[in-house]
Amino acid sequence: MDAFFAAVEQASKPSLRGKPVVVGGLGPRGVVATASYEARVHGVHSAMAMAHARRLCPNAAFLVPRFGIYRRISEIVMALLAEVSPLIEPLSLDEAFVDLEAGDLAGDPRAVAQRLRADILAATGLTASVGLAGSKLLAKIASEQAKPDGLVVVEPGTERALLDPLPVRTLWGVGPATAEHLRRAGILTVAEIAQAGEPELIRLLGKAHGSSLHAMAAGLDNRPVVADRDVKSISVEDTFDTDLTDRARVRYEVDRLADRCAQRLRGAGRSGRTVVVKIRRYDFSTLTRSETLRAPTDDPAVVKETARRLAEAVDTTGGVRLLGVGVSGLADFTQEDLFAQAAQALREAEPGPGPGRDAPPELPATPPPEAEHANRWLPGQDVEHSDHGAGWVQGSGVGRVTIRFEVPSDTEPGRVRTFSVDDPALSRTDPPALTGHPSPAGR
Repeated sequence: MDAFFAAVEQASKPSLRGKPVVVGGLGPRGVVATASYEARVHGVHSAMAMAHARRLCPNAAFLVPRFGIYRRISEIVMALLAEVSPLIEPLSLDEAFVDLEAGDLAGDPRAVAQRLRADILAATGLTASVGLAGSKLLAKIASEQAKPDGLVVVEPGTERALLDPLPVRTLWGVGPATAEHLRRAGILTVAEIAQAGEPELIRLLGKAHGSSLHAMAAGLDNRPVVADRDVKSISVEDTFDTDLTDRARVRYEVDRLADRCAQRLRGAGRSGRTVVVKIRRYDFSTLTRSETLRAPTDDPAVVKETARRLAEAVDTTGGVRLLGVGVSGLADFTQEDLFAQAAQALREAEPGPGPGRDAPPELPATPPPEAEHANRWLPGQDVEHSDHGAGWVQGSGVGRVTIRFEVPSDTEPGRVRTFSVDDPALSRTDPPALTGHPSPAGR
């Protein structure tokens, strides 16, 4: 899918069509998740610091992600891929490998790919790009070259012509460190990797990495498309605008993340045995702590209690930049943890604190003001006004929130109104459907 998150936002919001849109974390430490093509011409790209993106493209619309609608559209796209072939390997919400040989194809593969792109546009209003090749590596590279809204076919015998001029970072497994090793050896392009020869690459990078890189540079990639790749874990994490130094706030955030993680577990129909807490401290040191339960669980109370206990064991007095809670050791069933139930019953039957018994640390009755995420109106959120109808948040501040009232089917930008942040007529709502509305992405 082309600039997927940003394209969804443009299709949802008529006033943003054809304009630069940046989706990601909006705080001082936020990172760009996706930028529209109109923003990319200004140098904005994914994984860039949001503060830098604002400097490069100050007139862009900066929006929070709406993963609910992204997942909904992803499901539509994956269902269309399943009509082409039963052998699909999703890489993310907006990208997948499809083994065409496993499908009952009618017609030339190029025609199949074109028909698929047309079906996606008709079903979602969004554009997709396709790379068609004899291997996963080449198909991935071809799909990138096809963007936006295109199709690139790598015909047999043309693999080296495609690969040779590309920079070494194009190949899987070549990150900054490997690229620097190769640069010091005078190797900058894929052609120069192939020319260096396998022995030299093994000397530079080690046997496994050197051999693999040499094969990829020659266009050799025999990895099969693997359907239903098993998810190893489910996790959530947040980076905070300012370091958390108050332990009560840390406990509150751990509980909130544990609840979100448990919701994702249940939404995926999974349970897990190992609870993991991730803590990145003020000095960028990152610690993980884990505990394996007696049986798989998706119980929010169990996940929360375990995560809080793990976090309490870490010294966070210097400040916390990031917190994460995850569950691994996933299973497709939940076995009631009788030990946890018994412990809970025992706690409920015990008398209150007395001599020799300390009261457990309690959370504040209400979260600290800086933790009240639920009370913030964030740019891009879907809202409903009892008098004006559906719209989305353009911005907020100084006790006011500005809403643009428009829906995907509108052909013109909607009207703008400003309200008090606590206006009782204003409430959050689910995203409207996009089906059937064409998107400008890639045009």
